[in-house]
Amino acid sequence: MLRTLLGFPGRLVAINPRETSILGRPCYPSLQEVDEAIDLAVLTIPASAVPGLLRDAIQAGVRAALICSGGFAEAGPEGEALQSQLAAIRDDGITLLGPNTSGFVNPSANLTASFVPATTRLRPGPLGIVAQSGGIHHALAFLAHDEGVGISIGVGLGNAVDVGFAEALEYLGDHPQTEVIALHVEGLRNGREVARSVAAVADRKPLVALVAGRADVTELARSHTGALAGDWNLTRSALAQSGAVVVDDLTELIDAAAALTSTRLPPRDEPGVAVVTGQAGPGLVISETLLAAGARIPELSDETTARLGSLLPPGTFQRNPVDTGRPGPSFGDVVSAAAGDPSIDLTVVYALSEPDALDPLAALAPAAERGPVVFAAGGADDDVSELRAGLHKLGIPLFRSPDRAARGAMALVRDSRLRALGLTRSAEPLPVATHDLGGPLDEHAAKELLERHGLRCPERRVCETRAEALQAFRTWGPPVVAKLCDAGVSHKSEVGGVHTGIPDEAALVAALDVIDSIPPTYSERRYLLERQAGPGVELIVGGRRDESFGPVVLLGVGGLAAEAVRDVAVRLAPLTVAEAASMIRELRAQPLLHGFRGLPPVDLEELSRIIRIVGDLVHAHEDLLELDLNPLRATSDGLLVLDAMAITEGSGVHRPPDRPT
Repeated sequence: MLRTLLGFPGRLVAINPRETSILGRPCYPSLQEVDEAIDLAVLTIPASAVPGLLRDAIQAGVRAALICSGGFAEAGPEGEALQSQLAAIRDDGITLLGPNTSGFVNPSANLTASFVPATTRLRPGPLGIVAQSGGIHHALAFLAHDEGVGISIGVGLGNAVDVGFAEALEYLGDHPQTEVIALHVEGLRNGREVARSVAAVADRKPLVALVAGRADVTELARSHTGALAGDWNLTRSALAQSGAVVVDDLTELIDAAAALTSTRLPPRDEPGVAVVTGQAGPGLVISETLLAAGARIPELSDETTARLGSLLPPGTFQRNPVDTGRPGPSFGDVVSAAAGDPSIDLTVVYALSEPDALDPLAALAPAAERGPVVFAAGGADDDVSELRAGLHKLGIPLFRSPDRAARGAMALVRDSRLRALGLTRSAEPLPVATHDLGGPLDEHAAKELLERHGLRCPERRVCETRAEALQAFRTWGPPVVAKLCDAGVSHKSEVGGVHTGIPDEAALVAALDVIDSIPPTYSERRYLLERQAGPGVELIVGGRRDESFGPVVLLGVGGLAAEAVRDVAVRLAPLTVAEAASMIRELRAQPLLHGFRGLPPVDLEELSRIIRIVGDLVHAHEDLLELDLNPLRATSDGLLVLDAMAITEGSGVHRPPDRPT
């Protein structure tokens, strides 16, 4: 650590009671022996000694400390107790980074506090890094360096007993040298606060986020930084909803950051992308990657196509993507023509490095004046690296492969879409009347709550006796549905409490026999009879109060297969109209929504309204822990809530383990 810090231009003091000098620097036995004010204490000592030394630091006037030591919350109960001491000491007036972190880098100030001396060679630049893992912080910094992207400030948060994502984002949001922020997240205990911090920065500076935990790595995450991995899908969705471009791996994060440090698209709902290539194969790779990721590659206008026809030889593909055959004297004019098309917001260009055939700087400069350009070049390292600085001055990021250029371009597209979506966040949520929910809610009471806010349910009757159930059947005729009506049972179908398609009185009596055999709970035992709804696609809309993110709402394929299929979209509540609509578009099962195999199509506008109402209900009622509409069926009579479950605080309802979204 001291070796890495030697480049710091200010005063550097070593403290160790057993040494008189380290690396040629005089060493003091304690902080109290130092004869001048200390701004930052860097602690590389056993965990058990940290609390005492921090108290000494406060007495010596130190106001900030980097705690590299491990052995705190990530190490078990004893470490958790030590970390609790740090939290208490923090309140005495010292700012803490760590513990259990490898440090930070600030290349422009020549201040690098890290165990890795090579970090002193990191170039200064526009990328800020905030990583939960110190190891990932360093990995990202070196990957960015290799791609020619310099670092403004990079920090590993470690266990984050004090300085965490929210504080780091607030600082980097106002930091003039930071133009793009890269985030690495393992688990968030204060997810809603972090989401607000991301949203506060996203309009001013692009953010890119990588969330760990797609696989079941909860125990590894806990042993690493003391953080639970949390709900991976919810964390990703919350960060994206707040404005961060969410990526799948470290390489994609660097590609996204490289593109966004060079240029940024204006907010657009659906930015149009043009692809211009000097070789057909790489152009296909770029186009396929973009289309698979959801980009829009529109056909060019007749005017643009005519212009391309005058510039390119016969037999070349002149729509979009545009294949020039190979770069020639007109290559720059071709790129400019595509970039200037009214439907195009971003142009992605590929060409091999052929100095005698193409000067990329001269060819791309006019196009860059018409709109953002991403360039990918194939060739030897020396040839390509010479281009990077010149292209960066033009606001053009350079990539070494077609697929990486496509990923960088896709980051620009997603950032543009997120900013357009963010412009809707000032919209007022639907008005939801708050009132005392009155304790545990059975299905009938939950449906009454939904009906008060305009949702529709099948005709139903709560029956205290078998005679009442039989009378309901005789009134409606078959088929009917008979259910257990008991606020103490959250998943009725799993215990035999739901019987559908009942054709006659004998079958109804048999169903009631099964319901009566279910062990009683504290609630009064009743039957719920309903008229059978018509066929249709089944969805689930649910809201819950997450421990980290607060009120959230979920949309997915519903019915009994919901947890097996797991085609879901999730957002923080409350939602705007545009955010609810984006959830619907996110489902993979789009054909199901549009009249699949003769079934009634889903009323998407009404579905969007229902999503918002569920989110608003959970947001407005702090005692409503969970509200599930499963299934919500799209019938010929519209969307009907076939089953509803509401769990309230203190209801005593057995709640199954959290089902990750």
